[in-house]
Amino acid sequence: MKGLRWRYTRLPSQVEDALSGEEGEEEEEERAEETAPAPAPAPEEPVAPQLAEASQLSLHLPPRVDGHPWSLAFCTSRDGFSLRSLYRQMEGHSGPVLLVLRDQDGQMFGAFSSSAIRLSRGFYGTGETFLFSFSPQLKVFKWTGNNSFFVKGDLDSLMMGCGSGHFGLWLDGDLYHGGSHPCATFNNEVLARQEQFCIKELEAWVLS
Repeated sequence: MKGLRWRYTRLPSQVEDALSGEEGEEEEEERAEETAPAPAPAPEEPVAPQLAEASQLSLHLPPRVDGHPWSLAFCTSRDGFSLRSLYRQMEGHSGPVLLVLRDQDGQMFGAFSSSAIRLSRGFYGTGETFLFSFSPQLKVFKWTGNNSFFVKGDLDSLMMGCGSGHFGLWLDGDLYHGGSHPCATFNNEVLARQEQFCIKELEAWVLS
């Protein structure tokens, strides 16, 4: 997808050396051929299952991120189900974040935050922030201008969008339970199939 590139940063794997002993030049040559390390497999396409669809969001991202590569900063399958872990992985990042979730019903949705996800006493962010869902077609809910309740994070929850006591998207401290309600910030629909949901997987992508 033009303008949106996803990239994993892979950790090097340990390679074990499994041969010892010398029994003649011919045997050494045969043994060397048999035990030579296999060529490293070509890197797989660095697109997680949910992001294969999320690449459609490139048309809705702000121009300032166009053409920049993205890297996976946090995922529950690697870093665990913990909001504190998400905050830790965000340290050192100041730019935008693409948050992508899949719930136990298989519904995919999320948010684009103009700033890194962090602990805060109040709401932060800009009008670039938006919510989205695939149900199954992509729907994007952008800032209405009615308020500036974009993102707020504490140790117990992460909230995005607010109005009349409801959050457009909220996640609990365990990154397991969440909720979505229509809110004035984005005039969004319920992102999941139900207002309350359980998270199956979550990823946070940042600009490399």
